[in-house]
Amino acid sequence: MNLEKEATIKRLNRIEGQVRGIARMIEEERYCIDILQQMQAIKSAFARVEDAILKDHSATCVESAIASGNTDEQRKKFGELIDLLSKVKS
Repeated sequence: MNLEKEATIKRLNRIEGQVRGIARMIEEERYCIDILQQMQAIKSAFARVEDAILKDHSATCVESAIASGNTDEQRKKFGELIDLLSKVKS
C-alpha cells in the first residue's frame, strides 16, 4: 500500500471514530455547540480526504489520459472533473 493511500485510510478511520464520538455526545445530551464544533472538524477532515483523492486522480488518471494522446480518453477524464465540480457548486 502506498503512503498516500495509507494516510487516506488513516484519516477515514479517524473520521469514523469522530462520527461515533458525536453519536455518543448526542446520546449523552452534550452541549449543542460542542457537538457542532466536532461536526465542523469532521467536515474539514472530509475536505482534506477529498483533496487528496482529487490530487491522486489528477496525478494518475488524468495525467495518463493526457500522456496517451487519446483525445476521447482526455475528453472523458476532463468531463468527469467538470461534472464533479458542477455538483460541488450546486
